[in-house]
Amino acid sequence: MQPARGYRGNFFMAALQFELQYTDILTKARTGKITTDHGEILTPIFMPVGTVGSVKTVTQQQLVNNVKAQIILGNTYHLFLRPGLDTLEAAGGLHRFMGWDKPILTDSGGYQVFSLANNRKINEEGVIFQSHIDGSKHLFTPEKVMDIQRIIGGDIIMAFDECPPFPSDYVYAKKSMELTHRWLDRCIQHFNTTPDKYEYTQNLFPIVQGSTFNDLRTASAEFIASKNAAGNAIGGLSVGEPLELMYEFTEHCCDILPVQKPRYLMGVGTPWNILECIALGIDMFDCVMPTRNGRNAMLFTTNGVINIDNKKWEHDFSPIDEGIDCEVSNYYSKAYLRHLIKAKEMLGLTIASIHNLAFYLWLVKNAREHIIAGDFNSWKTEMVIRMQQRL
Repeated sequence: MQPARGYRGNFFMAALQFELQYTDILTKARTGKITTDHGEILTPIFMPVGTVGSVKTVTQQQLVNNVKAQIILGNTYHLFLRPGLDTLEAAGGLHRFMGWDKPILTDSGGYQVFSLANNRKINEEGVIFQSHIDGSKHLFTPEKVMDIQRIIGGDIIMAFDECPPFPSDYVYAKKSMELTHRWLDRCIQHFNTTPDKYEYTQNLFPIVQGSTFNDLRTASAEFIASKNAAGNAIGGLSVGEPLELMYEFTEHCCDILPVQKPRYLMGVGTPWNILECIALGIDMFDCVMPTRNGRNAMLFTTNGVINIDNKKWEHDFSPIDEGIDCEVSNYYSKAYLRHLIKAKEMLGLTIASIHNLAFYLWLVKNAREHIIAGDFNSWKTEMVIRMQQRL
C-alpha cells in the first residue's frame, strides 16, 4: 500500500517520506532518511548529475559499486530535446531506459532556461526557447513541464521556476519571484490532477527564489513552506554571488523552511561549500563539478586539490587517494592517471570522474557519521582547511 497523495485546498500531500534522525548540537547540521518507491536515501546526500540520462564517462554499475550513489539527476530540458518523450515513454521511463533502479530527481529545466538568456523569451504563460541542438522553438509552461517530468519518470520532480541572474536589481528580482510563485501554483494544480506515470509515486518539490534580497528570500521561503510539499529546494544561489551571500541566504532559507522536510540546495558546489551548507541545515546537493573538473584534470582528495596534469605527479606511484572507500581511487596511481590524461585516453576521464564522485559521496557519508557521533563541527573545520590545500 502506497502512502496517500492528494491535494487539499492550498496544501500539497505527497508519498515521499522523510525521517529526521540526528541534529548536531553546535551547528544546524542534521541526518535523515528519505524513502521513495525506488529506495532509501540517507542524508546529507550528494546527487551525481546525469544530465542526458548519463553521468558523463561513468557507467551505472560504476555509480553503484565505486561511487556508491544513492540517487542521480536527469534534466528535463535536455531529455525533452534528446532522446525525446516518445522514446522515454516507450522505454517505460528514464529508470528503465538507462538501467537505473535507484531514485532519480529531475530538474525542471528552469536553470537551463536561465542559461539560454540570448535564446529565450519569458512571459506569464511560460518560456519560449530555441533548442541548442537544431534551433527549433519550444514552449515550456508549468503544466507542460509537469507532464514532461511525469513521462521522464523522476521520483522527485521540480517545479518550474525562473532563476534570476546575479546581480539582479530589486524590481526584477521581485517580479521574477512572484512569477515563480504563480508558476508554482499552476505546477501544483496540474500535478495533483494528473496520475503518476509508471506505477510508482512521483513527488513535487517547489523552489525558493528571491535573489540576494532578504525580504524577498523571506517571502519566497514562507510561500514555499506554506505548500506543505514533500520537500523543498533553494534555487538562485551559486550563480556568481560572493560565497558569504550564498551562505547567508542558505541559512536564512533553512531557518524558515520546515524542519521535518528535506532541504535541497541546487547546484552547489565545491566539497568545502557542501560541508559549510550541511552545517547550515541542507540535506541534498547536486553539482556537475566533480565530473567536469575531473575531466579537466582536477581531483578532490582527502588531503587537498590535485592538478593531475602537473609534472610533479609523473613518478608518483602512490594511489590517487587511499583515504576514501573506492576501489578505483585505491588501485590506480597518480602517475598512471596523469599518463592517461596526458595521452588523452578516455579511461583517464573515467577514473578521474569516478574518483571525484566517490570523494563527494565519501564526504557526505562521513559528515553524516560525524553528526551522529557529535563531533561534526570540529571535523568540518579541519576538513574545510585540508580540502582547500593545493597539492
